[in-house]
Formats: sequence, structure tokens, C-alpha cells
Amino acid sequence: MQTNMRFKMRQVTLSLLLGLTATSLSAAAEEAEALLDYTIWDAIKGGKNLTSFRLRYEHVDQEGKPETADALTLRSLVGWQTAPFHNFSVGVQIINVAKLDNRYDDRRLGDPEKGMGDYPIIVDPHDTDVNQLYVDWTGIKNTRFRIGRQQLNLDNVRFIGDIGFRQVMQVFDGYSVLNKSLPNTEIYLAHFERVKQISTRLQEGELEIANVKYRISPAESLTGYGYFSNFETPTIAGTSVLGANTDQSNKTLGLRLDGTRRINDDWRLLYTAEYAKQTDYSDGDDRIDAHYGRAGIGAGYKAWFARIDHETLSSNDGDYAFQTPFGTNHLFQGWADHFLITPAQGIKDTFITIGGKPLPALTLHAEYHIIDSDENFAKFGGGFGDKFGKEFDFAATYNVNSHFFVKAEYANFREDQRVAAAAGRKPDIEKIWLTAMYTF
Repeated sequence: MQTNMRFKMRQVTLSLLLGLTATSLSAAAEEAEALLDYTIWDAIKGGKNLTSFRLRYEHVDQEGKPETADALTLRSLVGWQTAPFHNFSVGVQIINVAKLDNRYDDRRLGDPEKGMGDYPIIVDPHDTDVNQLYVDWTGIKNTRFRIGRQQLNLDNVRFIGDIGFRQVMQVFDGYSVLNKSLPNTEIYLAHFERVKQISTRLQEGELEIANVKYRISPAESLTGYGYFSNFETPTIAGTSVLGANTDQSNKTLGLRLDGTRRINDDWRLLYTAEYAKQTDYSDGDDRIDAHYGRAGIGAGYKAWFARIDHETLSSNDGDYAFQTPFGTNHLFQGWADHFLITPAQGIKDTFITIGGKPLPALTLHAEYHIIDSDENFAKFGGGFGDKFGKEFDFAATYNVNSHFFVKAEYANFREDQRVAAAAGRKPDIEKIWLTAMYTF
């Protein structure tokens, strides 16, 4: 039955692609004559730069680690995407991450670094590779087909993202299509067969994506999505909350309402409501059965805003919890990265966010999280509890000009009730980041 479901998903995807093609094909002929005097060299010169350099210092002080970690790394992205030539364009981007200070466990390929077990983990390994290499075809009006290795961010990157905060970003190998033929609507479909993770590990499998966004207004949208993962253990370390030799293939179906509603020239309303269901898929373990929910409300006044949100990643009786293995998880449950993989007991996170611009070039952002479990866990020393801890995060960004910015960030997580199992414990941790980035 699961095999039939996967076949039907591919049939649906193909049917949608053919439908989009049929509605727009005539536009290609109308533009053909204008391309006669346009050369490949013109396409190269008229392209866009994909080049940036990011220097970062990261300091980590973690309870239970004899040493503090210090990482100074430089990420160089060098690339270019041509303008369309006969509706084809090519994007190429090379990545190099150089270690300038190596006092940390980088978890390259997802494994502990030899001799660095006394140091906290900072997942910024050295790397030289092709970061992106793709071909775009835009021969159908309002449609872009892309094949190759590509960067991808959808919605708020909770489920699909490039994890751009880390020096080695997450990229996807496969093909995708983006269509904007319908009024105020964006349809994104994709099939990926390999994912390069931030640890440089290459994960093989199948990931099929359907994401349809309707823009209620320029700042408000309603999105329906389906993510079908046939990756057995798609995590940074190649592990699963279900234990060894289990298949974590799953499907996630959800709906997201998010936006900003302007009240007057000074005030605006902020809101988010989202729900998703995750169950087993393909040969996935039948314990995979959990849901995701988020609700948030806030207000903005001129250049400032404040909001409160609650996010739940539920647990299936402590055996399995809702997972987001392809998302930019650094941005959720605090920046200390204690919850990149959702614990089997699940998560309930209530958080307050405040931010704004005291100066045109200066942006401030602060978060405070109260992080509990969805199912009780066994506490160290006996009994049960549901309080993982609390975290405070703060960031200040200064834009020197349109190409160059500097940023300081701070994260402080304090454990509340200690989990009995050492592997599941979330110890106190403090992190500092100093970043300078130049984008061409």
C-alpha cells in the first residue's frame, strides 16, 4: 500500500507539472524573436553574483565539558548565476569553510571528532565543495524549473530550510518547479534524492515536496503543504529517536496562516496559526504518529514589535516525537541548539519575542523561552517531570552598508528538571557569536 501511495504521489506531481505547462506554453513563442540578438556572453554579463564571505567567532561554555569551545571560521561562497539564454540559466557556487581556530568538536560527517571529546560541539567543519550547481528553465510564463544541487527555504524554514546560520549550509540534490500563474498564488513542487547536511554528511533517500501559498495580502498568507520523506535516519548524527535499525520515513501534512495586518500608519497586528500531522510513510516505523501546532499573537508599533507564541511538537506516548529533520532548527526552541532533534517526550515551548530598530542601521532581537516536554520524563534521582528548562537569546545587527554587516548574538540555556538518561539531558550552556559578513 505504501508503494502505491508513493506511485500516486508521483502521478499527482507529474499531472500538476503538465497542467502548469499547458496553461502557459504559448508565452514561450511570443518571446522567441526577442532572443535572436542576445548572446551567451550577454547572459553571463547580465547574471547575478552569488558570492559572500562570512567570518565568525563562536564561544561555548557547557556544563559537564572540561573545556570551553572557541571556533573562528571563515566561510567563502563564490558563485554566479547567468541571466536566461533561450530560457536557460546556470547557477554555480563553490563553498570553502576554513578553520582559523580549532578548539571545538566539529562533528564532521556527524561523528565525534577524535581527540576533541572534552570540548563542546560546534557544527562548523572544514569543507570545500560545490555548494550549488543547477540549471533553470523559464520557457513557460510565470514558471521556473530547476534541476541540480540547490538552496531552499520555504515559509518560516520550520520544515524546509538551508540552515544558513551554520557555515556549511544544507543543500538539496534533485529537481523543483515554482509556478505563479494563478493570481496571488505560488505553487512549489520538488523531488530530491540527496541532502548535504551541515556536518557535510550526504544523506541518500527521497524527499517529495508540495507547498502551495495563497497571498491574502502582501504581508499575509495561507499555505498548505505536504512533505513526504523516505530518508531512514535524516538527522545530523544519523540517529533516530526510535532507536537503532528503525526507519524514520514519514509524511507531514499541514496548514499555515501567517501575517501582519496593518491597523493604521503606526500600529500593526501580528499573528500565526499552524497545524501539521506526521505519520509513517513508505517503510517507516508505525510508531511515527505525532502532531505539530503553533499559535502566536503580537503587535508592532512603528519600528518595534512584541509577540507571544506557543509551539507544540507532540509525543506518541514517549516512543516518538514530531521531527523536522530538513528544517532550520537553530531558529526554534532557542539558539543554544539543545533541541535540534525533538526528544522522544516531545516539546511544549512558550516564548516571547521582542525586536526593533532604535537606529535605521541597527536591529535588536530578543527571545525568552520556557521549554517543557509533552509527555513526562523520568527525572535524575527519581520521580517524573516535564520541565526541560528556560533560555534567553539576544542579537544585535548593524548594517554598515548594503553589502556589509556585523552581528553579535548571545544564548543562555538553564536546565530545570534533569532528565535521568544521560543521553537525553539538556545541561546548562552559554554561547556567544560575533559575525562579520560581506555580500557582493
